[in-house]
Amino acid sequence: METGSQGGVGTTAAGPVWTGLPPGLLRMRRLLLVVWLGLAAVGAGLLLGLLVGPAWAAFALLPLAGIGWGWVLLGRNWRSWRYAERADDLLISRGVLWREETVVPYGRMQLVEVTSGPLERHFGLASVQLHTAAAATDATIPGLDPAEAERLRDRLTRLGEARSAGL
Repeated sequence: METGSQGGVGTTAAGPVWTGLPPGLLRMRRLLLVVWLGLAAVGAGLLLGLLVGPAWAAFALLPLAGIGWGWVLLGRNWRSWRYAERADDLLISRGVLWREETVVPYGRMQLVEVTSGPLERHFGLASVQLHTAAAATDATIPGLDPAEAERLRDRLTRLGEARSAGL
């Protein structure tokens, strides 16, 4: 059975059906990058310009170069995050240089929680955190739409209860 990104069992003959993260997470992270490194550039420029001399204020361009580099890296990292709901487990894949794929069997889940800090709430985002008996398999899916996060929490909790009942 195949379904799209709206949930359900997502497996085809070619493999699992992956769901990427919404673009709101990328927007939030890029805004934070610009704000923090922009403030660092202004602060460095002012301090160096006033204390050492105007020529030294050019070192304030380094944080600005970091914005450009970080912009690209954040985009690559955001594209690497994805998850797939299968019949017996949830797959979470992430990483650009070092790919990491976590498999969380539904029957091993002990707690599924949705969290959303003040910044995430401002951008309309939430994270789903999965807790299992083994701390090494705890997993998080960041930056989801709150409705999708709640749907995923409810589905994973229901499947976890059904699978653990047979143990």
